Amino acid sequence: MEEGEVVSETKVPADAKLPTTHGDFRIRVFHEEKTGFDHVALTLGNMDGPDPVLVRVHSECLTGDAFSSLRCDCGAQLDAALMQIQKIGWGCLVYLRQEGRGIGLHAKIQAYNLQDKGADTHDANLMLGHPVDARNYEIASVILNSIGIKKICLMTNNPEKTKQLSKFGIEVEETMPLIVGVVEENRDYLVTKVDRMGHSIDEDLLN
Repeated sequence: MEEGEVVSETKVPADAKLPTTHGDFRIRVFHEEKTGFDHVALTLGNMDGPDPVLVRVHSECLTGDAFSSLRCDCGAQLDAALMQIQKIGWGCLVYLRQEGRGIGLHAKIQAYNLQDKGADTHDANLMLGHPVDARNYEIASVILNSIGIKKICLMTNNPEKTKQLSKFGIEVEETMPLIVGVVEENRDYLVTKVDRMGHSIDEDLLN
């Protein structure tokens, strides 16, 4: 490249090293034309082995992931997933820009307001005219396929995530529970996940 030459963005891949407190990951960004969102895949180690790849598909949660909110378990799950990937030495975290179970940050905080007045997370979304859970995991399957991941061990408590990924061609050979960050402030939130949304969480762990 000549001195002073401007490099076109189209010539530069959105792919780089990302040293973190959980290890030296590789970060790749994937643009979704339909929504305009940029999603992320963090990978550690070799994805080409014969065993299922340890995978976490994590939906964005600004309040939990960035601000350490205790209203949910999202930040704790994100941290625990990266720690588990680091522990075994290889795996992938897909970070999807699906804030507030897909209803967006503004509506999510509106839902918080209704929860402050007594609604649970299930009913708060419905009261605002939104689905209980608007997330779609097709883009996650596209991302996993693009980096050569076909068979996975999925870190999740959400059967719907497993169902959708399987529908979109990802072989979920096993699942690994991710029950972390249980505190008094999010206990009702987690009970609602179990009782009204079908999440697989041992309720003995919520008492």
